[in-house]
Amino acid sequence: MNKKVVVAMSGGVDSSVAAALLKEQGYDVYGITMKLSNWESTEGRTFGGCCGSKDFYDARSVAQTLGIPHYSFDYVDHFKDTVIDYFKKSYLNAETPNPCIACNQHVKFDRLLSQAMALGADYLATGHYVRLKKSKEGIELHRAVDASKDQSYVLYHLTQQELAHLMFPLGDYSKAEIRELARKYHLKTADKPDSQEICFVPNLDYKQFIAEEIPAEQRPAGPIRHVNGSTLGQHRGLPFYTVGQREGLGIAVGRPLFVVALEKESNTLVVGEKEDVLAPAAIIREVTWVAGHPPPDLHTLDVKIRYKHAGASADLTLLPDGRVRAELRTPQSAITPGQAAVFYDGDGVLGGGVIDHVVHAEV
Repeated sequence: MNKKVVVAMSGGVDSSVAAALLKEQGYDVYGITMKLSNWESTEGRTFGGCCGSKDFYDARSVAQTLGIPHYSFDYVDHFKDTVIDYFKKSYLNAETPNPCIACNQHVKFDRLLSQAMALGADYLATGHYVRLKKSKEGIELHRAVDASKDQSYVLYHLTQQELAHLMFPLGDYSKAEIRELARKYHLKTADKPDSQEICFVPNLDYKQFIAEEIPAEQRPAGPIRHVNGSTLGQHRGLPFYTVGQREGLGIAVGRPLFVVALEKESNTLVVGEKEDVLAPAAIIREVTWVAGHPPPDLHTLDVKIRYKHAGASADLTLLPDGRVRAELRTPQSAITPGQAAVFYDGDGVLGGGVIDHVVHAEV
């Protein structure tokens, strides 16, 4: 019997072509579309992700074109509990969340993977741009060939347990090649625009979302303090700011200032000059390792501190409480608590975790 593969079909071109490629390779392919919200785009409110009914019908149309079964599962409550609530709590904790990572970790590669296995599938496949390689140490997670589309940063949390049942058919292709394949297979999603991040935030306006979803008493105003100790004004609530932010601070001092830190205990927004946003080290919590354990050599690795970050050379130190200290050989700008720090050895992903706090240079 052919191996059975469930493909997470979002209604976009990437997952559509993933399903087509696997069917062409002889797998027994089934499509599943997750319902993640009850929101729909209306006049004045648009959603940029894969949550709407149009995406469901696009996925179903592709499945019909390919001649594969297609199912839908309602994960609305689970998505709210593990992604939307996390998103809000992160801001209330004076951090900047990454909801795409939370969705991958708790929805796609937890709930959906379990669902696929319960249906008797051998594998779950998605349209992520990333590659898997087998070695004597196990399954390795690697960057995609197309560096501009690589999504390994948002999959750092995958371990051997999940990787044994995952397939990523697009890792060796460029985006242009994927669209050409979609046309070859006559898929209606061939020219569909890519989804935008934060699928549940209308108009991608996270500040308006916070204003509507987080009660005002939970985001009180407080002082804006310069790193030199002087008070410059009042912020409108810490959830409206993030480290490195320059615009929208509501203060005028005749020169650009940047957010250096959000101090939750004192409800203080700390600002400073551009050089004040540079930091030489960070402490990382909730660390996972792709191989199940850290590599023997933790020196001269690359660390990405946000999705679009090019990466920086660093030395890692394992701390007794399971956290990791990353010493960056060149100080980096806007290291942001709540974002992921992902460790690489060349193209291979070693693991990663959540930035807990930044270690600034001693003066």
